[in-house]
Amino acid sequence: MAAPPDREVSSALSLELLPTDPLLLILSFLDYRDLVSCCYLNQRLNQLSSHDPLWKRHCKKYWLISEEEKSRRNQSWKAIFTSTYSDFGRYIHCYATLKKAWDDLEKYLGQWCPRMISSLKESAREEELDAVEAQIRCKLPDDYRCSFRIHNGQKLVVPGLMGSMALSNHYRSEDLLDIDTAAGGFQQRLGLKQCLPLTFCIHTGLSQYMALESVEGRNKYEIFYQCPDQMARKPSAIVMFITGTSYLEWFTSYVNEVVTGGYPIIRDQIFRYVHDKKCVATTEDITVSVSTSFLPELSSVHPPHYFFTYRIRIEMSKDALPEKTCQLDSRYWRITNAKGDVDEVQGPGVVGEFPIIGPGKVYEYTSCTTFSTTSGYMEGYYTFHCLYYKDKFFNVTIPRFHMVCPAFKVSTA
Repeated sequence: MAAPPDREVSSALSLELLPTDPLLLILSFLDYRDLVSCCYLNQRLNQLSSHDPLWKRHCKKYWLISEEEKSRRNQSWKAIFTSTYSDFGRYIHCYATLKKAWDDLEKYLGQWCPRMISSLKESAREEELDAVEAQIRCKLPDDYRCSFRIHNGQKLVVPGLMGSMALSNHYRSEDLLDIDTAAGGFQQRLGLKQCLPLTFCIHTGLSQYMALESVEGRNKYEIFYQCPDQMARKPSAIVMFITGTSYLEWFTSYVNEVVTGGYPIIRDQIFRYVHDKKCVATTEDITVSVSTSFLPELSSVHPPHYFFTYRIRIEMSKDALPEKTCQLDSRYWRITNAKGDVDEVQGPGVVGEFPIIGPGKVYEYTSCTTFSTTSGYMEGYYTFHCLYYKDKFFNVTIPRFHMVCPAFKVSTA
């Protein structure tokens, strides 16, 4: 008969009798929501959940707050978490990812493209984003809003933050539009209904758009380049080359390519050439590597005409003997489309030049090709002659490299 009262007293006193350290250890595993909930259970948990070190992990995880920044603010960890949450709480699911992307990008630009840093605009205010939503009568996705709370795009300058592309007679450089300029370009015309431009190229007029609603065959928040359907009777008919499924995925994947060296830096700007690490061939002391890019602004689905550019790097080992110095005489290409049709091209030099390659020297050039299919590949060789041994000729392998058009869909407008 004494057991029930004992259990009752035990359960009533268990929390109060537990020492502080084990309870703090348990609370340290809780998410911030559960930690806040503990404040309302009883007085003891209210006091323990306010223990400042418990909030350090959440500040670092969700807001990327460092020890140095905490010292600058001269606030407790809980105060920092609470004040930041009051400003960015709706973005807590994506803030850390986007903030890290921006921080990594700024650090990289500061080292390799310093003049681009000055083109970045300060953060947009929450009220400005609300005003744009009211203006265009569409909701902006939280990841887009969050990114613009960190940086409000960039000024309309060259080079653009979102990458460049150059051929002898064609140049593209895409700026990341600020929120007001993007709102000014918001589309309601057939073919592009409820589409917000994300980028803009001053030279070509090319933009990447984000669909704010699922209309005309697009998925909500899908990102794409538009391409006119030249064979359609309606001028509103377009084809969309898909570049992202959400703003978060689109922006962070681009930043990752930049900061990991996936895109080369040429003349203080980012060039959007994709390099396949397997696409390298070495013949004796000479290495040839290739990177490629698809150009939507020069391509068409109807009629089929897919335009690609490729950048080739020819390098001689720095350990090669001086007498290995040689000059490029000619090139041979074997070009195969997705149907298996083959074209062979042979001619003198490359892009009108006959480069000389010596130990440690590098020669790079850009050229282009088109396919009537959505993919294809090229391979071949260069013929060189030695400058030291006049009669010695040899071939250098160009590795096979593939070019693939991005996924695309036709507008149902």
